[in-house]
Amino acid sequence: MPGLVHVVDDDASFRTAIERRLKLAGYEVVTYASAQELLDRLPDPDRLGCVLLDVQIPGLSGPELQTRLIELGSTLPIVFLTGHADTATTVRAIKAGAEDFLTKPVPSEQLIDAIERAIARHEAARSQRSRRESLRALVAALTPRERQVFDLIVRGKINKQVAYELGTTERTVKAHRHQVMEKMQVRSLAELVAIAERLGVLDPKGGPRG
Repeated sequence: MPGLVHVVDDDASFRTAIERRLKLAGYEVVTYASAQELLDRLPDPDRLGCVLLDVQIPGLSGPELQTRLIELGSTLPIVFLTGHADTATTVRAIKAGAEDFLTKPVPSEQLIDAIERAIARHEAARSQRSRRESLRALVAALTPRERQVFDLIVRGKINKQVAYELGTTERTVKAHRHQVMEKMQVRSLAELVAIAERLGVLDPKGGPRG
């Protein structure tokens, strides 16, 4: 799977060697001598890739960069590759969402496998984000009244109850409900509820958030 690997390591000879190895495997590579260099040239989150990150680097450490990227909303998966591994750092990095934590020297097969998994995870995350954005656009296309009907029916209200709450007739609610289903491109209430949960309108138990 192609992708762009961002290598952060203060060892120039290692950066040269790993860049050569990854390019031979078909990846594009950008290298950085410090965490700050990567922050100054913040990667495009929509560009498929991952970060290959050392632990001990000048300035911000690898785990500190991981924290900073999370704060900035980066979705790029991180694979740690270091000669200074310890259990506490490894556990902390994995709990924070690192894809893997490898120790130098690492066999090429193991390294490529970790990078492939990281990039596959990034691709899945991008697809999910794109789907959510598409769903938000569909909801945004609802009229104010259709949005009210949407909010009530996904919470389990029947047409009679919706009509009472909105001060209208069941016939009008049925018409709005039909429009909502068409605009949201669904055929069943279950699909509509699933969309509401995905967008955070409902919690997984079907109740309103907030």
